Amino acid sequence: MVKSADRRPADDPAAAPATPRTPVPRVAVIAHRKKTLGGGLDELRKLITGYDVDDLLWYEVPKSKKAPKKVRQALKEGAELFFLWGGDGTVQRCIDALAGSDATAAIVPAGTANLLARNLGIPEDLPEAVRIGFEGRRAKLDLGKINGEHFAVMAGVGFDAEMIADADRGLKDRLGRFAYIWTGLRHVGGAVTPMKIKIDDNDWFEGDASCVLIGNVGTVTGGIDVFEDAQYDDGWLEVGVSTAEGPIQWARALGRMSAGNAEKSPFVRITRARKVSVKLHTPMAYELDGGARDRVKRITVKVVPQAITVCLPGTTT
Repeated sequence: MVKSADRRPADDPAAAPATPRTPVPRVAVIAHRKKTLGGGLDELRKLITGYDVDDLLWYEVPKSKKAPKKVRQALKEGAELFFLWGGDGTVQRCIDALAGSDATAAIVPAGTANLLARNLGIPEDLPEAVRIGFEGRRAKLDLGKINGEHFAVMAGVGFDAEMIADADRGLKDRLGRFAYIWTGLRHVGGAVTPMKIKIDDNDWFEGDASCVLIGNVGTVTGGIDVFEDAQYDDGWLEVGVSTAEGPIQWARALGRMSAGNAEKSPFVRITRARKVSVKLHTPMAYELDGGARDRVKRITVKVVPQAITVCLPGTTT
């Protein structure tokens, strides 16, 4: 916008063409108000408006379940760039609502684990996260879809989901990332369950297992690098099943995972697929991106290639 003091008649010899203003996209903020990072939401507003944003759409929610409605409202109002403030649960619910749209998602990692941000190289630094949102490069991200809901990091059933469900019961607020270690120790003695797994409609596993994990990226639950070959834009999902039972076997399996050698564990099988179907003998809880869901006897997971545009470190091309 040209200031009034700079306006001169067209025939004024001193008149000079105004420098064109770089277009700024319509910006929306979807913020979980209980999450914190840096100077908080007040600093976030300052940083965003510092980019010459004229009409900022601002939505705060008390819990992640409320976020999708605000995303859809912002899309109707023409928002093009969404700053997602919160943890993996908030980000997942927002991305689920944004999937398939032309909008771009900028992640502000204000949660406990911030797994998606970590996998994408977005630091837990508020000014830098905002800078990446406006100036970073844009990339298409694959998503997984489990029982009709999109996820960006992982989905799981069994040990992984039970651990996350426990951590959700207020522990993350009190213990932070240690909540996952604490609840993991509580569940390593859990029993295995009969299940059948199909990979791209072909039989792949049948027997007793304690956990099935489907990953879109490499670093998943607890910050462990389970799927070292995973890429977020290759059109595939990584699939792992664990038959570990009891503390000793789980200690061996987790040791291999922590060392980045999960596939070398005798209690772990890993492959990749575009579609995964799991049939359980008894109902079990499942999770996606660190959010617990109800118990089910069957899950179906599919990859959705190039489903959403995200902001990443680096410069635009």
